[in-house]
Parts: sequence; C-alpha cells; structure tokens
Amino acid sequence: MTTSSRAVPVSSTAQKGEAPSLGSLVKELPDRVTRLVKSEVQLAKLELTTKLKAAGIGAGMLAAAAFFALVFFAVLVSAAVMGLAEVLPGWAAALIVAGVFLILAAVLALLGINKLKKGVPPVPEESIESVKADVSVVTGKDAR
Repeated sequence: MTTSSRAVPVSSTAQKGEAPSLGSLVKELPDRVTRLVKSEVQLAKLELTTKLKAAGIGAGMLAAAAFFALVFFAVLVSAAVMGLAEVLPGWAAALIVAGVFLILAAVLALLGINKLKKGVPPVPEESIESVKADVSVVTGKDAR
C-alpha cells in the first residue's frame, strides 16, 4: 500500500452516483494496476535515494573520524618515544616502540590468516542446504 496523495480517478458511472458495472471495473483494472505499480516503484526509488544519501553522509563522517583517530595514534606513538627518551637515548626509545609495533603487527597478521583460512571458501553452506530442501518440497521429492 502506498501513502501517496495521488487520487485514483473514479469511473464515469460512479461519478454520476451509480454503482459501476462489472464490465467497467474489469476494463479499468489494468490501468489502475499499472498506476499502482508505477507509484510503488516511485515510492521505493524515493525511499532508497533518501536512505542511500544518509548512508553516504554517515560513511563520510566515519572516514573523517578514522582520519582523526589515525592522527591521534601518531601523536600517541610520538609521546611514547619521547617518554622513553627521558630514560634512554632517543634512537633506542624509537627502536623499542617500533619493535613493539612490529610484534603487534606479526601477532595480528597470524591471527588474521588463521581466521581467513577458516572462512575460505566463502560458500553459504546452510543457505544451499535450505534451498535444496525447499526445491525438494516444491518438486514433491521430499524425503520424509
């Protein structure tokens, strides 16, 4: 159902105050169905455009937030190097912080590779089985 404010024209006999005949109703049916489908498609386009525009703005804001988080992280790393430089030479402090990040990157890479191996190949096995079951029910080859 649509909430369109577009009025559907009434048949000529109904405008005169008489009940429309079955023949005139059947004659008007294709035109009314066509207009209903067109208005539903227009409503869907409008709704989709509105939602996609909001999603695009949200994605842009998330990208900006990610950029500022990256800048924050860079400043935090600099602060860690400068803090360690108070007790060690600057080059040693920078190497220690870089080493910590190298170890962190290696651990995350290994964990990521293991997770990827579990997800490959990306076949929706449960959905395939469900579709096979639906097809067998529809074709009457249901194994009971």
